[in-house]
Amino acid sequence: MEDNHQWKDGARIAILPTVMLETWSEGKGPSYSPMATPLKEGTEDRLGVSWGEYGGRTGIWRIIRLLDEFGIRATVCLSGRSAEVFPNAVKELNKRGHELAAHSYTQDTILPYLSPEEEREVIRKCCRVIEQTAGIRPVGWLSPRCTPTGHTAQFLAEEGFLWHGDYNDTDLPYRLKTAKGTLIAIPHSDFTDNRVLRGGPRDFYQVYKDTFDFLYRAESTAMINLTVHAHFGGRPLMSAVVADALRYMKGFPQVWFARHDEIAQWLLGR
Repeated sequence: MEDNHQWKDGARIAILPTVMLETWSEGKGPSYSPMATPLKEGTEDRLGVSWGEYGGRTGIWRIIRLLDEFGIRATVCLSGRSAEVFPNAVKELNKRGHELAAHSYTQDTILPYLSPEEEREVIRKCCRVIEQTAGIRPVGWLSPRCTPTGHTAQFLAEEGFLWHGDYNDTDLPYRLKTAKGTLIAIPHSDFTDNRVLRGGPRDFYQVYKDTFDFLYRAESTAMINLTVHAHFGGRPLMSAVVADALRYMKGFPQVWFARHDEIAQWLLGR
């Protein structure tokens, strides 16, 4: 964190609770699911579609209740189509003080597959839909698969974004200068909830507890991006261990639970 070597109020560690509220194109769902047996290529996977839709229909509401319980405000990275399909959830997230960040129009709209003109329009479309639904324009962007192009950062700066979350080259945020302005590059998570899809949910808690303990003990300024997906992390088997992780971290002093935009504004001196 080359620009500011101290967190707000002298916190030792910043915890960035991040929720992915993802929606796919009509008739499509995640490329992964609890089913161990894949279908033949080209077969409609109605179970997969239903599993993905859980996020906006059910999971996000449990996550809202969980965050309320701990008094935490998160960054919610949502597909533009999520705002169209689940507008009540998106409005409620905004009402309760969570940051709404843009996460492409659909989760299967992968930026490197687009022309520069198509990519720019996807960014603008995602922002328009979220703003029309919630009345607030996103200031942060996370690409599907966290995979940008060589144009993404500059396009975001042109559109007035504050932060860009497609970075894994550092442990702490930093200023990213483009020809069109400066963004704050924020590292994404190395271990989201779907890493334990075919393992034990308790592994999620243990990984984050161990990471928190190590950083809190060994480093004076640290950050953890604690990320869950509404369609998996919002299910009871995962929400139970997410709650335990938050409860554990809440038990320590000098811990800053921050939204991504708060981190960006802090580093930009706003």
